[in-house]
Amino acid sequence: SEFPIFLPRQESRPLHVVLGNEACDLDSMVSALALAFYLAKTNEAEEVFVPVLNIKRSELPLRGDIVFFLQKVHIPESILIFRDEIDLHALHQAGQLTLILVDHHILPKSDKALEEAVAEVLDHRPIEQKHCPPCHVSVELVGSCATLVTERILQGAPEILDRQTAALLHGTIVLDCVNMDLKIGKATPKDSKYVEKLEALFPDLPKRNDIFDSLQKAKFDVSGLTTEQMLRKDQKTIYRQGIKVAISAIYMDLEAFLQRSNLLAELHAFCQAHSYDVLVAMTIFFDIHNEPVRQLAIFCPHVALRTTICEVLEHSQSPPLKLTPTSSIHPNLHAYLQGNTQVSRKKLLPLLQEALSAYFDSTKIPSGQPETVDVSREQVDKELDRASNSLISGLSQDEEDPPLPPTPMNSLVDECPLDQGLPKLSAEAVFEKCSQISLSQSTTASLSKK
Repeated sequence: SEFPIFLPRQESRPLHVVLGNEACDLDSMVSALALAFYLAKTNEAEEVFVPVLNIKRSELPLRGDIVFFLQKVHIPESILIFRDEIDLHALHQAGQLTLILVDHHILPKSDKALEEAVAEVLDHRPIEQKHCPPCHVSVELVGSCATLVTERILQGAPEILDRQTAALLHGTIVLDCVNMDLKIGKATPKDSKYVEKLEALFPDLPKRNDIFDSLQKAKFDVSGLTTEQMLRKDQKTIYRQGIKVAISAIYMDLEAFLQRSNLLAELHAFCQAHSYDVLVAMTIFFDIHNEPVRQLAIFCPHVALRTTICEVLEHSQSPPLKLTPTSSIHPNLHAYLQGNTQVSRKKLLPLLQEALSAYFDSTKIPSGQPETVDVSREQVDKELDRASNSLISGLSQDEEDPPLPPTPMNSLVDECPLDQGLPKLSAEAVFEKCSQISLSQSTTASLSKK
C-alpha cells in the first residue's frame, strides 16, 4: 500500500489538497484520506495529492473514534497533516494550490480567497447553489460521504483498493449509518450496496456489529471531559440578527448531565464567555436494548426568547418532536424527552431558525436572513466535532472575543479558528510529510493485508 500520497520529483509542483470539513468527524477524515489515495494512485503524472484534516492537531484527542480507528488500521497520527500545519492561503498566492473539497461544498468567509482554487467537490448534502464554487460538483444524498468515495474507487480503479483503505471506508459507513439499521433511517440503498461490496471483496473485514460497537464506544466516550469540553466537542452555531444560538450534542443521559456539579454556573459561564444567548443541548445515548434515546435541554436566561423557542419546538409538526417535559434544575433551563428519535440535530436546526423568526416577529424586528444557510432536513446526522480552541485542560478563556466553534462549511460562519495565524509548513516540509506517509505505509503493507 502507498496510502495516500506519491512524492513528486520536483518540489516546485503544485499541491492538490483534499480538504474535509471543519468538523473533521470520522466521515470527513476518512473521505479525505481515501479520495487522496485514489487520486494519487490513478494520476499518471504522479502529481501530489495531500489529505488535510481541517482542525488543529491539538484537537484530535477530542475525536475518540478517529484516534481509535487510526490505531486500529495502523496509520500513525504523526504522518497526518492538519490545518494549522499548512498555509493554504500562502500556497494559493504562490500559485501552488488546487483544492478538492470532500464532505462539504462551501468554504467559510475566512477562506473565501481559496474558492478560485477549488477544482472539485464531492459531498452528500444538498447543494447551496448561490455559494457553491464554479467547478465540477458531485453530490448525492446518502448517509455517508465515504459511500461516494467507495463508489468512485470501485468504479474507477477497483484494483487499487487494499484492505487498509477498505477497512476505513467500511467502518465509517457502518458508523454513519448506525449499523445500517433501517429503523433509524440513515442508510440509503447505495450505502448498503457499497458496504456489501466491501465485505464481498474483503471477507475478513470486522463484523458490522463489532466495528460499530467499537467506534461508537470510542466516539461516545466523554469520561474526563469538562462541561466546556462536552459542549464544544460537537457543536453547531446559528448567528442571526445579533442573537447567537449554540447547539451541542451531548453523549450521555440528560439526567446525568444535569446532575453534574455546579452545572448551572458552568452553563452561564459558557454562554457568557462565547456570547451565546441560547444553548440547546441534544443528548443522545443508547439504552440497554441498543435503541437510541434523544433528549433536549434549552438554556436561556432571556424569558421571552426561551419561551418562544420552547413553544415552537413543543408544537412542531414538521417534523414532530413529540416532546415530553421533564424536571428541570432551574427556570432558565427547560428539559424534554424527545419521543421522535429520528429527528436529529440537523433536522432540529430549521426549527430553531423558525423559532428565531417567530421571536423577531413578536418583537417587531426584521428577521433578515440567517447566517446559517445549509440546515437541510436530510437523514444525515453527522456528529460534528469542531472546536475553535484546543480544549485541553488549562486553556485560557481570557480572550475578549473568542472565536466561535465553526459550524459546518455549508453554514458561512464569519469566525474561523484559523484567523489568529498558523504555525505554517513550507511546501518543502509538506513534501517531506508526503515522503513520510509513503514510507510509513510501505512498512505497514503486510499489516493491511492481514
